[in-house]
Amino acid sequence: MLKNIINFYRVSQPKPCNEGSLSEQKQRLKRLQWSTFLAATLGYGMYYVCRLSLNVVKKPIVDEGVFSETELGIIGAVLFFTYAVGKFMNGFLADRSNINRFMSTGLLVTALVNLCLGFVHSFILFAVLWGISGWFQSMGAASCVVGLSRWFTDKKRGSFYGFWSASHNIGEAMTFIIVASIVSALGWRYGFLGAGLVGLIGALVVWRFFHDTPQSKGLPAVNAPKKKKEMDALETEAFNCAQKAVLRNPAIWILALSSAFMYISRYAVNSWGVFYLQAEKGYSTLDASFIISISSVFGIVGTMFSGVISDRFFGGRRNVPALIFGLMNVFALCLFLLVPGVHFWMDALAMILFGLGIGVLICFLGGLMAVDIAPRNASGAALGVVGIASYIGAGLQDVMSGVLIEGNKQLVDGVEVYDFTYINWFWIGAALLSVLLALLVWNARSKE
Repeated sequence: MLKNIINFYRVSQPKPCNEGSLSEQKQRLKRLQWSTFLAATLGYGMYYVCRLSLNVVKKPIVDEGVFSETELGIIGAVLFFTYAVGKFMNGFLADRSNINRFMSTGLLVTALVNLCLGFVHSFILFAVLWGISGWFQSMGAASCVVGLSRWFTDKKRGSFYGFWSASHNIGEAMTFIIVASIVSALGWRYGFLGAGLVGLIGALVVWRFFHDTPQSKGLPAVNAPKKKKEMDALETEAFNCAQKAVLRNPAIWILALSSAFMYISRYAVNSWGVFYLQAEKGYSTLDASFIISISSVFGIVGTMFSGVISDRFFGGRRNVPALIFGLMNVFALCLFLLVPGVHFWMDALAMILFGLGIGVLICFLGGLMAVDIAPRNASGAALGVVGIASYIGAGLQDVMSGVLIEGNKQLVDGVEVYDFTYINWFWIGAALLSVLLALLVWNARSKE
């Protein structure tokens, strides 16, 4: 049984490369490359629809008395923790897998979990299912990155990676529009059902259009491997030393902590922004979700142009734009949280600035700055340290936010009234601490 499962997920066997002329092969390669890229981008966006569905339905769930705010915070944190561990482990598995089947499986399972959640009223069962979803969610990014490596040359991969990295913003926008529309019309249970159906469609798209390797399609490898040779003891020792140097480098850990605080502010808005706008400012589910979706759309712009901004305007330095957009993130949260009353355009502006700021910071604090100061042969280790810290921060945020929201709720004339004072300072304080920590490594450089 286990052997059959392992064989099912093995990298596809190559087919003979003798079909058509060289020109026809190039044309077919280009078509399959675009198919793989677009399927990865759309498919990973649909992963996010299944991941963020809970964030749209928190207020209706609390209003019905199904779960408390604290319980929802714990449930959200379970996903982040399983996702953090799964992302690390599934990265190794994806390198050795048929990524078409690997990515399809992850999206299929997380879609099926969403289909079930509308009927689950047990806190323990809901948390377990959401944690399972988090693990299978982690199969998406790894599959996409491996796919881009298999199908695109080193010279082209960076451009396609940059566009693919905006897929999570596309997924966020889809969630806050599609799922919110369903919830507004039919109720929160149908929100999970809608997200699950989107995930099933995504799994079919990935299965049909996301291809494993060029060789499995009868095409030569895009990145032809150089002549293999065994690592000698000296090379192995250099590799080990580089990874140890990452773990001993205080600047890497400071950046990881800075990214963790940035992720607290990022997922505070993603996880609780709709709830906040409903409870504090009286927006409907659809209007609140639309406002939050604005940050996702502008996050695409920030992510896609982050590299251009640092390379063209700051001579490749990341510290100055990280400071500028970090302060923009703090200002956006102040505008969003500290201006009382319903001001649609003010809240929309706050989300524009928040999306741009987070889009750039995800690129810089979320990995690139750590890679810049890490040894070249240990960039993966640097990304691993920052990635795990970031999602632990996101998980702790969900628990803390749930506790603070429920702990500062009062019943006034039969109506639940929330005091978000502590939440405001928690979210804004995290964003500010992220900026201050990044300043501590202002002059950090690679020793190579």
